[in-house]
Amino acid sequence: MDIRKPDLKRIDEYIWEIPKTFRKKMKVPVRLFANERLLEYALQDEALVQAVNVARSLPGLVGYVAVMPDVHQGYGFPIGGVAATRLPDGAISPGGVGYDIGCGVRLLTARLTYKMVEPYLDELADALNARIPSGVGRGGSIVVSNSDLAEVCHRGVRWALENGYAEPEDLRHIESGGVMEGADFGKVSKRARERGRPQLGTLGAGNHFVEIGLVDEVFDKAAAQAMGLAEGQITLMIHTGSRGFGHQICSDYVRELQREPYIHSLPDRDLAYAPLSSRLGQDYLAAMRCAANFAFTNRQLITFHARSAFEQVLRGVYAPEEWWLRLVYDLHHNTAKIETHKVEGKKVKVCVHRKGATRAFGPWHPELPPEYKPIGQPVLVPGSMGTASWVLAGEEGSMERAFGSSCHGAGRMMSRAKAKKRVRGADLMEELEAEGIRVRAGSMRGLAEEAPFAYKDVDLVVESVVGAGLARKVARLVPLAVVKG
Repeated sequence: MDIRKPDLKRIDEYIWEIPKTFRKKMKVPVRLFANERLLEYALQDEALVQAVNVARSLPGLVGYVAVMPDVHQGYGFPIGGVAATRLPDGAISPGGVGYDIGCGVRLLTARLTYKMVEPYLDELADALNARIPSGVGRGGSIVVSNSDLAEVCHRGVRWALENGYAEPEDLRHIESGGVMEGADFGKVSKRARERGRPQLGTLGAGNHFVEIGLVDEVFDKAAAQAMGLAEGQITLMIHTGSRGFGHQICSDYVRELQREPYIHSLPDRDLAYAPLSSRLGQDYLAAMRCAANFAFTNRQLITFHARSAFEQVLRGVYAPEEWWLRLVYDLHHNTAKIETHKVEGKKVKVCVHRKGATRAFGPWHPELPPEYKPIGQPVLVPGSMGTASWVLAGEEGSMERAFGSSCHGAGRMMSRAKAKKRVRGADLMEELEAEGIRVRAGSMRGLAEEAPFAYKDVDLVVESVVGAGLARKVARLVPLAVVKG
């Protein structure tokens, strides 16, 4: 199945639709939020075909399948896809969450300016690199027992708080308070437990990173003030997820779902699903929530390591209140959540799959902390390595048009294999260092895979979600030092 530009109906400058009539059995249309240039990128791989396949496959779909401007091809679902199915008899699909369950981004800030921190950037990069374990299969420095792991899965960041790895105010600025309720450790396989237990507090590899940044420009002063952001201020961004724990949970349930007889009628086996009301559907949701809580806690433990690194380098140079890393926000971009949204003017309880898409609730949503209610939920959009990242705020249009969702990053447009053929990791590191960006990487091959040219222009992605009314600009961040797995 090929999808060409004439197959899409233009709703406005930033919204395109593939109608229900495009293919037989489409239950809902597909809507893409993108400017014309990003639409052309979306047509270059199978991402929109995958979105159409989702619209043909999942029982109980409502509204439309939403596609973000950073979309690219994934397994089953496109990365950058949002789909909502009606309770109780809609579907839950692991492909709509992804293998790195709970992957997400956390932003912290310190009362430091570039001038204050510039002489210490190399030391800070070294300290972060030394304290935060990274790499494929790499174990962590924080040893947890099987019973600890169960507590992490059930209680999320509350476990970290009680064990000295978090501050009470941290939980206020984490999506869902740092825990997805309804997790059940009993629904997690022995193999997933074995893979996950050594990996808490570790970064992993691929596109995961820890980055020291600088607030380059503020666009919404009131929102930036509420988030504690100001031009010239130092930030720290963390991007990682549930590591091998979530990957194994996804693998386990996809394998079980692909034994179901209906699988042969699907356009893609990776769209395997279970009814939300079924035993298997409820079991997957309970296990997925374990991985989501693991991911929240993983980023919290990395925050603990990062705070220790800043203290190691800057204690005695500046007062603690200046180098202390304060949490701005933390959110997932690979989850499925039970939420209530308006569909055709009526409130409907749905399961929202967000794969490579982040929650972006508008102002006054009851789940937001009081200080963020007037401005909307912070939305964190990391750029590709060496380019800008963005802080946005959710708009009411996101609730109306995309089930309270927005983009999650720049979006890959070149495979890792192609990127490695285009540049050597050592050459890329030299280029970044010449631009004033300190780089600490465990693998030169891994560094080459994440070259900036392998990703879309994050500024164009942000322009599209802002133009579509899903979010508004708050601040632009530029990188100073990057730690990669």
